[in-house]
Amino acid sequence: MKIFSILFALACLSLGAEQIQNKPNLIVIMADDLGYKDVGYNGCTDIPTPHIDALAKSGVQFSSGYSAYSVCGPSRAGFITGRYQQRFGSERNPQYRPEDPNMGVPKSEKTIAEVLKPLGYSSKIIGKWHLGAHKETHHPLNRGFDEFYGHLGGSHYYFQKEMKFKDSYKLTKDKEEIQQMRTWILDDHTPVQFEKHLTEEFTDQALDFIERHQEKPFFLFMSYNAPHTPLQPAKKDLERVSHIQDKQRQLYAGLVVGLDDGVGQIMKKLRDCQLEENTLVFFMSDNGGKEKWGADNGILRKDKGSSYEGGWRVPFLLKWKGVTSPSIYDQPVNSLDVLATIADLSGAALDPEKPLDGVNLIPYVTGAKQGSPHKAIFLRGGGSEGSYAVRMGDYKLITYNGGTCHQMFNLKDDISEEKNIIKSFPERFTEIDNVRAEWSKGLIEPVYLGLEHTQKFKENNKKK
Repeated sequence: MKIFSILFALACLSLGAEQIQNKPNLIVIMADDLGYKDVGYNGCTDIPTPHIDALAKSGVQFSSGYSAYSVCGPSRAGFITGRYQQRFGSERNPQYRPEDPNMGVPKSEKTIAEVLKPLGYSSKIIGKWHLGAHKETHHPLNRGFDEFYGHLGGSHYYFQKEMKFKDSYKLTKDKEEIQQMRTWILDDHTPVQFEKHLTEEFTDQALDFIERHQEKPFFLFMSYNAPHTPLQPAKKDLERVSHIQDKQRQLYAGLVVGLDDGVGQIMKKLRDCQLEENTLVFFMSDNGGKEKWGADNGILRKDKGSSYEGGWRVPFLLKWKGVTSPSIYDQPVNSLDVLATIADLSGAALDPEKPLDGVNLIPYVTGAKQGSPHKAIFLRGGGSEGSYAVRMGDYKLITYNGGTCHQMFNLKDDISEEKNIIKSFPERFTEIDNVRAEWSKGLIEPVYLGLEHTQKFKENNKKK
């Protein structure tokens, strides 16, 4: 009986190992404030992005790919949980408050790393976190990740010489928001110094992680802070865009080419390790580019922070060699779909009380399923009395000023959102607005204050 029990246990272990090996890896490369037209495949001519373009050429280009929000923190909260962040109150850019356990994504929500952990996945986030700075509550190691190398706040300087504060958890109260940009980089919880440009350091960490995790399934969240301000490109990258006359644009472009190099190195490492056919790679920006900082959203209206297309329609790619084919997919998708895709493919258990808002994209991009993955895609900012945007088919509805003002556009005919057609299609407006109202029933008000409530933000606004 004892021998049988041992043999049975060994058989189960062997089966478990085989099942784990069949689960696809997931890499998400997220740029920070990258403009829609700042990549070659979307028409950029002054910034060379050969590696991102190669990924686009060999993968699926989502021409109507959206982030979960039009600014960083809420966008990442939605992405990492696969649920609209307004369902759990993460509707603002969180302040950097390491003393506040409530300033960030609530523990009631599971991240991609937490969903995949029971299946044997190893997970690492490299770069920007921006989902809370409390050491015991919001640190990535307490949110399912096995490894972390990066910074906890929303923006950061790119050179070690700028790092004035070693301890990320003990900054001067009321000056935390400024000081967090100059904290030492954290290796898990340990503050460390670095030698190269920060974008290069992050890429090196990614290559090392892939090298060390070839034999078991992994999730790598490659969360670059480039090309977010401060605009501090490496000297060698700045020289590669010296042809750009506008100084602001040139500095921004220098950060973009460094980011593009990182994408190329990561894809090369996958090829070298023969992991391409077992790895889904997503590339996207967390929101639209900020044009006053040098970004270009092309024909899209407005930029970061806006409910118009320039705020949340972003460069969005997917490649899974041997499964997806080079194509352009026009139906609307968004970053919430990443968790739903990997959860479905890996057989991850999900909480029925907290259903995902995303869908598995693979059947749609392979043609196994027809139609649109989503009936509609939503955005809300500023709570229930704030602004809304609903993308439903070719139509886009924007509601603002507490619901007293409305605009509607046909994006197929008017991607730049120049002609308000709401008076011409009253029945269509009513239909979409009813869908918006139904969606709103599942939302709550923001549960914490945001950057807009900090003294620094108020002072900056007074200067404008």
